[in-house]
Amino acid sequence: MRLNQWRQAGVMLVLMLGQGMVLLAQPITPRIGYVFPAGGRQGTTFQVKVGGQYLEGVTNAFICGGGVQVKVVDFNKPLSVGQFTKLRDEIKELQDKKSEATKSSKRSGKTTATWTAADEKQIEEIRAKMFKNPPKRPGNPAIDEVATVQVTIAPDAEPGEREVRLGTPFGLSNPLIFFVSQLTEYAEKNAKPTEEKGNFKSFKKKTTDQTRYIGSDTQITLPATVNGQIMPGAVDHYRFYARKGTRLVVVARARQLIPYLPDAVPGWFQATLALFDSKGKELAYDDDFQCNPDPVLYFEIPRDGEYMVEVKDAIYRGREDFVYRITLGELPFVTGIFPLGGPVGSKTSVELKGWNLPVTNIVQDASNLEPGIHSLALRKEDRVINRVPFMVDNLPECLEREPNTSESPQRITLPVIVNGRIGAPGDWDVFCFDGKAGSEIVAEVFARRLNSPLDSMLKLTDAAGKQLAFNDDHEDKGSGLNTHHADSFLRATLPANGTYYLYLGDAQRKGGPEFAYRLRVSAPQPDFALRVVPSSVSVRGGTSVPITVYALRKDGFSNEIALVLKDAPAGFTLTGAKVPAGQDQVRLTLTAPAITQDYPVSLHLVGTATLQGRTVTRLGVPADDMMQAFAYRHLVPAQEFKVDVFGRYMAKRSVRILSATPVKIPAGGTARLEVGIPLISAFVGKIDLELSEPPEGISIKNIAPAGEGTEIVLQCDGAKAKPGLKGNLIFTAFAGKFPNAPAKTKPGMGKFRPSLGALPAVPFEIVEQKLSAK
Repeated sequence: MRLNQWRQAGVMLVLMLGQGMVLLAQPITPRIGYVFPAGGRQGTTFQVKVGGQYLEGVTNAFICGGGVQVKVVDFNKPLSVGQFTKLRDEIKELQDKKSEATKSSKRSGKTTATWTAADEKQIEEIRAKMFKNPPKRPGNPAIDEVATVQVTIAPDAEPGEREVRLGTPFGLSNPLIFFVSQLTEYAEKNAKPTEEKGNFKSFKKKTTDQTRYIGSDTQITLPATVNGQIMPGAVDHYRFYARKGTRLVVVARARQLIPYLPDAVPGWFQATLALFDSKGKELAYDDDFQCNPDPVLYFEIPRDGEYMVEVKDAIYRGREDFVYRITLGELPFVTGIFPLGGPVGSKTSVELKGWNLPVTNIVQDASNLEPGIHSLALRKEDRVINRVPFMVDNLPECLEREPNTSESPQRITLPVIVNGRIGAPGDWDVFCFDGKAGSEIVAEVFARRLNSPLDSMLKLTDAAGKQLAFNDDHEDKGSGLNTHHADSFLRATLPANGTYYLYLGDAQRKGGPEFAYRLRVSAPQPDFALRVVPSSVSVRGGTSVPITVYALRKDGFSNEIALVLKDAPAGFTLTGAKVPAGQDQVRLTLTAPAITQDYPVSLHLVGTATLQGRTVTRLGVPADDMMQAFAYRHLVPAQEFKVDVFGRYMAKRSVRILSATPVKIPAGGTARLEVGIPLISAFVGKIDLELSEPPEGISIKNIAPAGEGTEIVLQCDGAKAKPGLKGNLIFTAFAGKFPNAPAKTKPGMGKFRPSLGALPAVPFEIVEQKLSAK
């Protein structure tokens, strides 16, 4: 049997097995690693390169939000060395054939060797293929394949951050950021190393469609956005003319475009910005801005003339996914706000700090906002200014007042949110409150999560100065873009009636007007948030696919959370849709309707739980589990939870869980689970089932035919899985070895075992093992 015959046999098996079983003897779900350029201007049409892996057969591209049209126009995949060598040999054979035909014709006028138009066409096609897709050595397989898409942005498309995804016959890719802008856009024609700084050699500009393609050392006109890619060792320069007194702002987006690189240290493209005059003198430099890795420059131009901005990687790394966007001109930019938030249902007067701002105060209306972190967006002459976070809460609020030292602390009444600043280096803000013995209090700082550079510390003491609790950094898994969780959190039980003191300072002894904070002091406020991973899901119609829901529990909340799809199209269902009490995550399955969707569907998952006697519902935020620098993982929020239903389900029978659920597995013992899956030896000999990412200590002991289907014997290692553990078991099915199937597909690879997909989730619980009577 040939490989495609094995796959066809696998398809037949899938059709007989039914719901929950999907042929996965196919490429892995597509992934994209960069988008270049990562944005475009309203009212323009241009081409975008999207680099990634498993993109072959790419059919569609999607950008969320209205006013943008996208279509795929080309695809490139580097040839392997073997493929390239084979094509080269084919060309040589054709060239030899042509040479023989020419020589024979000259010798006798007659020849059996002929050269035809078809031969000429074939040799040109091979040459074109070799030229278009040469081997890439050394290459990064994660970004070697490139899809070219054409983007058309309507003149009235809402400016701001969007998400782009690619669709292939095997599913939907992960999202990456794409911007709709309002300024003239420039894009590098070719990313390559440039001349040393100060060299103003001109490059001829070329115009294709409505994008200006330029060299990496060339003239631009302000205001503008420049798109580029940094290759190894490259330093890109852009020249512009500016008049005396121009308050120039240069904003780089690099890490913002691709938050984490799994195989690079520190885990992102660390861009730097520098500004030079026409003589090559450095006027300004920045490698980050406050607490954000992406740099921002502000400089007042001293005289009319030519200037140059330089962008590079801090340690001169580079490759195709080192993508940047630089916006420069006399543009408004908000550097900070105060206060950092306000109460639900009210209007808050907000002070603005920054450059070239049209106003220094605005009123933020939170009448229709839910508690949480929102974006405060400003406009100047119909242009959107950079967005900054603004937090809304439902507790009483007050402003910090000075002086508030240990000798003269500010008295507060709980519960309260204090809006304040660490106004000078080394400053400590001190607050006092009355407490009762046995009562529990929580103090939490929101600063770094709201773009404040404050690296907070919290200390709680009694009236005698005895320290009761202290915290510097507290991790918030919901803040996936922060790598330094600098906000503080402490929780303590008060030992006696009396007055207590809370100290707030900066761990690095820094301070200033921009070091703002929101300090919550209250009894515990149990609550939760949800993250749904991944943000892009691909599933064959009528089958199931695993997803993970993370519960971000707050202030000791430990209750069970029920999960449902809100207003989902008919046929989409969840199985195993509960986050067990006291647990932080659950793997469950999403089942799609037995039809193919024309476009990816946006789904909304919500969680419901009981909080202090009342029922509350929280929306699950889509996110992706990203790796940083080989080791660290982060839940990075996305804008949409997209599900692509591909292929068609045609089976008449469905997989059924025949045993009662949850399956109760004794700690240190075994349990039997019966599933309606017939073992069809006529096709594959048997079906192998494996547990997908099972809890530690739970494994499959045996699988055998039984009754209407298959009996699975589960065993539990009592030393690793303790009574009370709950969750879902997800089984992946594999076809057993085909008769005469090749033992290995390639040297170093395992046995040929087509994956058939996942069964619907099976809820389980670890219970105490009953002792047998003597």
